[in-house]
Amino acid sequence: MIQVCTINIVFDRVGKKDPVTRGIEIAVHWMGWNFDVNFWSQQVSFYLVGCIVVTSIRGFIITLTKFFNRMSSSKSSNIIILVLAQIMGMYFVSSVLLLRMNMPVQYRAIITQVLGALQFNFYHRWFDVIFLVSALGSIVTLYLAHKQPVRENM
Repeated sequence: MIQVCTINIVFDRVGKKDPVTRGIEIAVHWMGWNFDVNFWSQQVSFYLVGCIVVTSIRGFIITLTKFFNRMSSSKSSNIIILVLAQIMGMYFVSSVLLLRMNMPVQYRAIITQVLGALQFNFYHRWFDVIFLVSALGSIVTLYLAHKQPVRENM
């Protein structure tokens, strides 16, 4: 995923076709199978997008709940609930916006109509940049966290 993000940033690339359709087309071409690519890519895409949305939002809620349980007190609980609702709303909208790219073209139009005239390429490019920076930062942090301290021999 990091390699794909880097390629997208360097070549200023935005996907025109969802990965499921592309993968099924490649498999059909190389294996010589004969079936309806559009029908099966639509079914598999919706299943995968649904799984990604459910697990992503579930994991995000669990992580935020753990964080806010540690930070909350009787005086700050209302503020924390408001902040949590705001963050969840932004996270859900950003998930829908980013998953739009992985949907078949006919369904992208529906999300485009709902969200209005947004500059989707701008958001997709910045998602790649933010993902790459956070992934590299996570790798460095995990490396430093698991690095064994050097012990001097006396």
